[in-house]
Amino acid sequence: MEDNKVKTTDKEIADYWVKASTPTGRTSIYFRMRFKRIVWFCVVTLSLSLKRVVDIIISACALLALSPVYAVTAFLIKLEDHGPIFFKQKRVGLKGEPFFMWKFRSMVLNADEIKKQLMAQNQHEDGVTFKMKHDPRITKIGRFIRKYSVDELPQFWNVLCGDMSIVGPRPPVPQEVEMYSVEERQRLLAKPGLTCFWQVGGRSDIDFSGQVQLDVEYIRSKSVWLDLKLLFLTIPAVLLGKGAY
Repeated sequence: MEDNKVKTTDKEIADYWVKASTPTGRTSIYFRMRFKRIVWFCVVTLSLSLKRVVDIIISACALLALSPVYAVTAFLIKLEDHGPIFFKQKRVGLKGEPFFMWKFRSMVLNADEIKKQLMAQNQHEDGVTFKMKHDPRITKIGRFIRKYSVDELPQFWNVLCGDMSIVGPRPPVPQEVEMYSVEERQRLLAKPGLTCFWQVGGRSDIDFSGQVQLDVEYIRSKSVWLDLKLLFLTIPAVLLGKGAY
């Protein structure tokens, strides 16, 4: 059976080159390839356009529906230490394009200075990302809003503006990207998102290499239906607060 398959394949290749050696055959092959490229371009464009429409609808509805949560969270953050309500940080997006990502502030004002002193306690052994289960920089209200991902809600604005998507790899900081290998840079081939495979499967409990593997898997198999599935899986993941710290 295998010999027959090989012979059939060889014959098809031979027929192709015979056909390609004639002007009529070359023209036929050219237009066939051209048609396939046009179809592929239309499918990809339609898929990306549909994803963008879904992003706009969901983010706009979320900003309106969650406005009471925004107001209460802002009040509690201000009440605790009278500091800024929001935290703006430069992140790396699609194809390496930088943008500013918004979050509710969940750490003390001098968090970056304290981080330098805590690097030896980093629980992500790869050293690319920094995570601590009992990070002393996190405020009281910050610990609560991080556990239930309330601190991430301002990113619906990033989604509405087009810097992010509802579903996609989480956006890294520039310092992390500088340490990426060639394989890890594949994470930048998709627009960053609010949620992804590892966000619903363990969040910070998954090490950096595991996050990369899941992000690359998403990029290779992404579709509107997969996005909707991950979106619905995010709800129980947020309510349970597993791996959030």
